[in-house]
Amino acid sequence: MSEPVTVDVYFDFTCPYVNSAALWLAEVSRQLGEEAPRITWKFFPLEEVNAPPESEIPLWELPAERRSRGRDSLHAAAAARRQGPEAFARFHAALLALKHEQELDHGKQATLVQAAEEAGLDLTRFEADLADRSLLTQIRDDYLEARGTHAVFGVPTFVFPNGQAAYLQVLPPPPPEEAVSFWHDFVHSVRDRPYLRVIKRPRKPSYPAQWPPRRCPRSASPASAAGCSIGSPRMPGTCRGGEPATPTPSWSRR
Repeated sequence: MSEPVTVDVYFDFTCPYVNSAALWLAEVSRQLGEEAPRITWKFFPLEEVNAPPESEIPLWELPAERRSRGRDSLHAAAAARRQGPEAFARFHAALLALKHEQELDHGKQATLVQAAEEAGLDLTRFEADLADRSLLTQIRDDYLEARGTHAVFGVPTFVFPNGQAAYLQVLPPPPPEEAVSFWHDFVHSVRDRPYLRVIKRPRKPSYPAQWPPRRCPRSASPASAAGCSIGSPRMPGTCRGGEPATPTPSWSRR
């Protein structure tokens, strides 16, 4: 693979799989240098995809006084992007680290400003752009494209220029010595092999085995340790719509 790979990656700062993928991609870019992938991070607010069916106001139209971690953190990322792609990349990495390594609230103004400081942004401009609600249209446009064009259901989802896409879970990130080889395998599998539909690891029970296994209503599938997932309501704070995130490595194509 000699030409740099171009890919869009849909993300939300909430998701640990996004943080893990970002660390992996940063290592891939460091090792590949001029052949590093050309990545465009696109907004996919999990609060929106996991909103209850009765919700009438989309996340990007919520009143300013209504607090939303997803909206506020993605709004801040859009504000950082106004200072250039490198500024965005630094802010993106900084806020993910504050959220997933220091366990700070990624939607709080203080955390957003701390990430901007660590990223070396112009703070006066950054704070002014945080007050610019026109930036919220970027969240709307990315989300609607994700759902309408690519059928994205969770993050991170990688979309290649030929339209092939996959939702990926890696946790922890691949070790540095395997980062590039795994990247090449992933690109070839998703982008170049459209016949490959799903790879998913079975979940090994962490509780005493029950035999025969319980079964979900209206389903022949054994229930998971967390309970029946078929027909369960969508849950906020997960990495995909309709199912709580688990540390089971898998990816599936949409």
